[in-house]
Amino acid sequence: MTRTLTAVAAILAATPALADRDAVLATYADIAEAGYSDSLTLAQALQEAVAALVAEPSAATMDAARAAWLAARVPYQQTEVFRFGNPIVDDWEGKVNAWPLDEGLIDYVDATYGGATDANRYAALNVVASPSFTLSGTEVDAAEITPALLSETLHEADGVEANVATGYHAIEFLLWGQDLNGTDPGAGERPWTDYAAGDECTNGNCDRRGAYLAASTELLVSDLEWMAAQWGPDGAARTALTDDPAAGLSAMLTGMGSLSYGEQAGERMKLGLMLNDPEEEHDCFSDNTHNSHFYDGLGIHNVYNGRYVRIDGSMVEGESLSDLVAEADPEVDAALSSDLDRSVLALARIKTAAEAGFAYDQMLARGSDAGEALIMGAVDALVAQTRSIERAVTALGLDGVGFEGSDSLDNPDAVFQ
Repeated sequence: MTRTLTAVAAILAATPALADRDAVLATYADIAEAGYSDSLTLAQALQEAVAALVAEPSAATMDAARAAWLAARVPYQQTEVFRFGNPIVDDWEGKVNAWPLDEGLIDYVDATYGGATDANRYAALNVVASPSFTLSGTEVDAAEITPALLSETLHEADGVEANVATGYHAIEFLLWGQDLNGTDPGAGERPWTDYAAGDECTNGNCDRRGAYLAASTELLVSDLEWMAAQWGPDGAARTALTDDPAAGLSAMLTGMGSLSYGEQAGERMKLGLMLNDPEEEHDCFSDNTHNSHFYDGLGIHNVYNGRYVRIDGSMVEGESLSDLVAEADPEVDAALSSDLDRSVLALARIKTAAEAGFAYDQMLARGSDAGEALIMGAVDALVAQTRSIERAVTALGLDGVGFEGSDSLDNPDAVFQ
């Protein structure tokens, strides 16, 4: 725990500098480009690990693929702060990080999972076991599982958002399987033999399962290639951001506030605690939610302070939003900087507790006072920093900036209706 908190303290150290709006936006775009490029690099490593698993299934190649997936989440989660304010990211993000998902669409599930529902007729379609099926009245030939089948036919099939067929979480499910431990510790336990050939194959359709895993990682790589390019020197995302500096700053603060409040504090943290439901964990199959939360929070901190540590240890940094706010109102900047530090440290406490053996599943359990204290400590810190972000919006004289909400924060009674 001491080592992690020391590392966090080093990340939080900031050096203020004078800034202008164009330079601040350039730093923001540089961090986005670096973050998506790092995500691409580690997705390519994941693709290689998946290829090795499919070619030579074993406990070792399964472990290596899982480790590669976990590593790939570190830079990607730090890019989530670019959502909400940048339409090009919002229109794209559902292909790579949609959650939660009805995993029965993809592969076999436990009998307790159930079947089709009024809300989702394809919740238990099981594409891996189905070389053909009818979807929205159309007969689909799925004899060959390809990236096009996943992205163009299956993803959000029938207009249902829970029909997630692509992205990190589809891959996560294929590597870990369902986590059937409830609020006890433990991740999914998919056996490596689910990818084995011949008589060693478990749960059937091992070749098709491997094809699905390979196709989904290929899509992840191509999607990240595209997004990294959008933030390059002539990329559409960078151009849209810098063409109108006031709108660009609004996009920065919208992303910070929406991720901080409605998305993370609300939908990803407080909602799961209110329901005592591990199915509400963001990385529920792998039990990686503690890291997911931490790196989301760190991404917000990165954007405000204009600094991002790349996967090779180098630093992308420049004039920052903090510098602009400090020029406009030093007290607002000091308060927001302090609130951001507190939220990252609160999320680090969850991370270190989970790494020490107190699983996030256990934190969500009814009657877990220690777990509730850890989660609500972070929720409260994220809500507090959102209020400071709102004050920063006012200090910069920006109009029309609004943040995503969540019933769990804004109307808790509605959660149980």
